[in-house]
Amino acid sequence: MAASKAQDDRWTRGSYTRQELLDALLAEGMAGDVSHDRTNVWSKVQRMVAGDPDVTFGVSGTTKYDALEVMGLIDRSINFEAEADSWDGPTTIDPETILASLEAMGDRLALAAERGEEVLIATGHPVGMVLLYMEIARELVRRGAKLLRPIEGVRWRELGRNRAIRYLHGVAVLTDRASSYHTHSPDPMRRMLQEATPDLVLADHGFAGAAIEAGIETVCVTDVNDPALVVAKHEGRTNVVVIMDDNVTPESYWPCYQAILGRFPD
Repeated sequence: MAASKAQDDRWTRGSYTRQELLDALLAEGMAGDVSHDRTNVWSKVQRMVAGDPDVTFGVSGTTKYDALEVMGLIDRSINFEAEADSWDGPTTIDPETILASLEAMGDRLALAAERGEEVLIATGHPVGMVLLYMEIARELVRRGAKLLRPIEGVRWRELGRNRAIRYLHGVAVLTDRASSYHTHSPDPMRRMLQEATPDLVLADHGFAGAAIEAGIETVCVTDVNDPALVVAKHEGRTNVVVIMDDNVTPESYWPCYQAILGRFPD
């Protein structure tokens, strides 16, 4: 019972030192040696610069880059020092880079709440990021922001299958009306933006890419092997990209929640 209570408290705004949050990012798997090794990252970068739509996330212009250049962008963003042309071994993300990005995300989300902005939240990782986004959504609404729910209830067909957006406590996920889907596709967000023009988007994968491409201010999360959003940040098309493992267990993202909420006024 005591252990369960302690875990519940992690999703209530608390007082954590910077070192405690850095240690937690490592312990929970978002930082350190993450699940995608260098071979995997290199493969995804090559696919992106070749124009693979599953990797570009709807962001234009990614094919103008050289794969080595993109690897350099990623490595600098996560403070990873790699030997030239070496694509073996683990990928290591410095928790300091994650925490700094989370704090920047928290600053922008706090401003959205203060201004009473219209915010759209969506995830292509419904079994990874959804709890973090739901808790952020709850805090935004409590502090005065408005959550948008475009195309709720709208159905369409794709590759012979049903598709619909459903909202979990204000967070959009792609479904077939029975199951939620892991997706890289920008198409669902494009459909959503035909109905709504948010002040701010919080998203990942193609949901984030499509919003960035549409010129909507976007704060986003990306995994180290998903380079399109890193390129978008490099080009100044988005200011906040948190690069971390985006598919550990939902409960593990509590230090991210604490880092973000720590930027909101008391």
